[in-house]
Amino acid sequence: MDGYDKQFGTTVMVVDDISASRYAMGAVLRRAGHDVVPVASAGEALSELDVRLRAGALPDVALVDVGLPDMNGFELCRRVKSRPSTAALPVVHFSAMAVDAVDRCRGLDAGADAYLTVPAEPSEIQAVVRAAVRGARRGAAAETVAHRLSVLSEAIVAVQTARCLGELADAAAAGAARLIGAPAVVFVIGPDGDTHCGTSRSRLALPDASAHESAARLITRIAEGSDGRNGGHSTVVPAPLWPAGFFRPGVNEDARLILASAQESRAQVCIATPARAASPRGVGRSRHAAPPRAATSHDEPAGDRRHDAALPLAPLPAERLAQATALAAEPLLMYQAERDIALTLQHSFLPQPHRLPHLPGVDLVVRYVPASRQTEIGGDFYAALRTEEGVLTAVGDVVGHSLEAATVMVEMRHALRAHCVEESDPRALAERLDRMLQHYHPEVTATVCLALVDPGAGRVRIANAGHIAPLVVREGGDAEYVPVCGPLLGLGLDRPEPSELELAPQDRLLMVTDGLIETRGIDLTASMEQLRTAATDAPAGLDALCDTLLGCFGRDREDDIAMLALRLG
Repeated sequence: MDGYDKQFGTTVMVVDDISASRYAMGAVLRRAGHDVVPVASAGEALSELDVRLRAGALPDVALVDVGLPDMNGFELCRRVKSRPSTAALPVVHFSAMAVDAVDRCRGLDAGADAYLTVPAEPSEIQAVVRAAVRGARRGAAAETVAHRLSVLSEAIVAVQTARCLGELADAAAAGAARLIGAPAVVFVIGPDGDTHCGTSRSRLALPDASAHESAARLITRIAEGSDGRNGGHSTVVPAPLWPAGFFRPGVNEDARLILASAQESRAQVCIATPARAASPRGVGRSRHAAPPRAATSHDEPAGDRRHDAALPLAPLPAERLAQATALAAEPLLMYQAERDIALTLQHSFLPQPHRLPHLPGVDLVVRYVPASRQTEIGGDFYAALRTEEGVLTAVGDVVGHSLEAATVMVEMRHALRAHCVEESDPRALAERLDRMLQHYHPEVTATVCLALVDPGAGRVRIANAGHIAPLVVREGGDAEYVPVCGPLLGLGLDRPEPSELELAPQDRLLMVTDGLIETRGIDLTASMEQLRTAATDAPAGLDALCDTLLGCFGRDREDDIAMLALRLG
């Protein structure tokens, strides 16, 4: 026998209707150290294969007599090879009667791996069995490599398309679990110690935050002791040092940690799996063994239980996945830092609702909702300013996303504040903002809606530059958009005269950015009509109006939302 047979044992099914022959063949194989499964007919062989398939313990090779009473050996071989679950089972035909070349060709055409004429020397029988098993295992090894490369490729694509660090960690954990056939947890630790954890299991079954913090501290200490190596390396942490419950609820077990970093002092990635994980598909088993089930939060590691306990995880694919995850984390970390700066910039310059200036004769509420964590910060803003002619309100949006958009937004607000000291006319202010963008940011465009409210007369003059028109919600509940339009800022185009309207004491004027309602694939006109309908049905009051609309449209938006609502006080 070869070394593999000695380590795991080879199981041979002998299919022969003659008991004496079946016994003799079994004796030869047992003396060589094989396990033998004797069956007396083709039907019994198919039933035995079904039972063993369900148990994940198919034989390694089948020796089939050609002259079976219920079904000849050729037909039995065809049936075995036609079933995906047993197609890779090597079959060796043997016969003392059908010994001509035409019989051997018929057997090979039926899918057999070899043909043996009996009686034969014991050494020949053993050699044929070994050759059939080796051939099957070589095929299984090639299939395993192809499968693992396919899984690795899919996992890397998922990692590279992640939109945030949380998605990145989850994608890496799902890919690692598929590679090894066992639960996986992935930690992405930023340079400031922020930790993002992804898992292939249900998050509800994971340990509490203290366990995550303990695991992150341990990973950081191991990484610091690795001599600053980039790339991937692995280590096994014994169960007493690794928090319980990451792989199975409440269970303490050794953990294999695969660590990688793209740059020194940047993201540290750790893929954590059970140290004695199941082997990937086909590793350590015959190619025709029962395919593993997908691992779940309550499953034992998938695979053939006879072999898996002795096989450690082959780390190379998981190390490559860890390296790819670390590389993908770099731009996400940079984006997150830029996003945090942009968000801080916006919060610093947009007055908070409780810090709005006192504006005589006008009640005012504002809302600002940043885009979801997966989306870049834009340049949405609002403003409410006292002027010599009344109250000037504005809602605008710098086209584009990123820190630059937020920076230009701040410049526009400052320019508006400066200009309205001497000029209150909305059209004139829009023209000045247009010239400012052309001069300092010729590549940038923006939208803005400006409304000058005279509280005493109830008159409002509105200028629009490419923005969603304001919505007037009348005291009786009707709502209508103000017919006002104009070109984007930054294009240097002529601007129409402002529109004018009268506000009754209980009328509400609503100004929003398109982030509230704009949805990819849906016509903006239809979305604006939905907004009008929702505003019509909203309860009385400014806060109620804003909160109702955010509840209807404002969840998980891809763009920022700025909203301003006012009425005469």
